[in-house]
Amino acid sequence: MQLYTTESSSLRALRGAFLAEQFLTSGFTTIKEIGNDANYATADIIKAIANGWIKGPTIYYAGKIIGPYGGQTSGINIENEHLWNFEYIDADNPDEIRKAIRKNIYYGANVIKLVSGQQDGYYDLEDIKAAVDEANKSGKKVTVHVQGGIAARNVILGGAAAIEHGFELDDDLLRLMKEKGTFLVGTDVGYDSNIAWGLDSVTARKKEILCIDRLKRAYKTGVKMAYGTDLVIDEPGKNRIQVSLKILKTWKSAEIPASYILQTMTIYSAELLGCEKNRGIIEKSFWADIVALRNNPLEDIEAIKSVHFVMKEGKVIRND
Repeated sequence: MQLYTTESSSLRALRGAFLAEQFLTSGFTTIKEIGNDANYATADIIKAIANGWIKGPTIYYAGKIIGPYGGQTSGINIENEHLWNFEYIDADNPDEIRKAIRKNIYYGANVIKLVSGQQDGYYDLEDIKAAVDEANKSGKKVTVHVQGGIAARNVILGGAAAIEHGFELDDDLLRLMKEKGTFLVGTDVGYDSNIAWGLDSVTARKKEILCIDRLKRAYKTGVKMAYGTDLVIDEPGKNRIQVSLKILKTWKSAEIPASYILQTMTIYSAELLGCEKNRGIIEKSFWADIVALRNNPLEDIEAIKSVHFVMKEGKVIRND
């Protein structure tokens, strides 16, 4: 919460522009940004990229996170009520959810993100259905930050495109996700990143083991997955991209094949974003978003860290 008073929207936008170029030159030609960017800072980054002022990937953008009163905050005193509106929109019933979605779309969102089950409350099935219905009117998809339990079941049955995190998904919920075609964006953070988040060593290891177990079960069940990170921190001596790619260690520990990991970064991510008809594969009539690596990622997925050529929409961005 301290960041709300020490970091302006313009500072967040400047950092975002810096990171956007880092992602692009590292081979990420399309990304999804789903919240915590102050007062729609990413919308301006997208405009700057379109105008050629800065370099960056194609960005699918959620605007402010929509959630029950208070968003993902806690413990704010009454004198500072609504401080969280810097990054969240309070929406406690279907009508408020619809209005929040319309506001986000007005300010540039092309994907919708909700948070459910963060505090004591969670969205009912009717709430999720209302969000999906409203987003569908303009061809947008809904993704929801949720861990498990009834909150996750409502998200799946309500027709949301994806669950973000889902660390507490049991086998029944994973089977339901497969049945309904719900994507899992697991953000499977490993030990080092958990430490960087401020967790103690015991908790950090437990959370890593939890991620590995859930990832294994999701893959075995056949749940659709897209690669995601949720990392907004820089570990000592590493940039944001290097930290994000450390999640590969978790996927390898879960014994996920390298070929499948590549698919979660390309064709499956494109399907989730809704751009599978023009991105995600190298084929005629698709955008020429191409990267070249120094080693074969099918032999070791870590090879995707060794990008030396990047083409974005037919334009060479990097060649070394």
